[in-house]
Amino acid sequence: MSDPTETNGRAGTAGAAESAAPAGSGAGRRQVRVVLVDDHRMFRTGVQAEIGQTEQTGVEVVGEAADVDQAVAVITATRPEVVLLDVHLPGGGGVEVLRRCAALTADTERPVRFLALSVSDAAEDVIGVIRGGARGYVTKTITGADLIDSIFRVQEGDAVFSPRLAGFVLDAFASTDAPPVDEDLDRLTQREREVLRLIARGYAYKEIAKQLFISVKTVESHVSAVLRKLQLSNRHELTRWATARRLV
Repeated sequence: MSDPTETNGRAGTAGAAESAAPAGSGAGRRQVRVVLVDDHRMFRTGVQAEIGQTEQTGVEVVGEAADVDQAVAVITATRPEVVLLDVHLPGGGGVEVLRRCAALTADTERPVRFLALSVSDAAEDVIGVIRGGARGYVTKTITGADLIDSIFRVQEGDAVFSPRLAGFVLDAFASTDAPPVDEDLDRLTQREREVLRLIARGYAYKEIAKQLFISVKTVESHVSAVLRKLQLSNRHELTRWATARRLV
């Protein structure tokens, strides 16, 4: 779709989609209205193609957004059951979307529920959006079938996490201690942190570019910025720095 804030104009068609469901799907076939929030158009297009065949999946994508302001506008206008929310967005990130949509999340009659869908599997990202009100967190390595299942589970009020991420949340909420502040890490933007972790895990620039849907030149720029801010000389020092802080 040409406008990332564009809604699909299909709200209220759930009954029609249900009546058109394949034989054997049952009269009570589940339906869910979803908004996609991600700053990468190609990724949104891929998710739409994977889950948005309503007659087969029961998922109706009613809108998309690429940044915080767009997300709040589309979510408010369409009132979906579930929002697939990227953690790192222009304008303040997924946590800011959750903050500005808190009233919709708290609505007892028609709650809007959020499922974080991110490339990041960092503990601070997971904990941040869950504290903000998201019902789950899955990474972008998830399969289409599992993502559809996760969407319906979140719609029903369940908490859903990719493997191992649930442990971050349990540990965070079991502890009464505030997480320590890392002033060096705080100098980095969210995107720079993503690049940092992938570099430290041994990914090549081309692999990072593909995974984050950015250009190799952009990866190089982020690496240069990280090295400068952390006063490091090369990727080997960067890897040691990240490993010492258990970021890998």
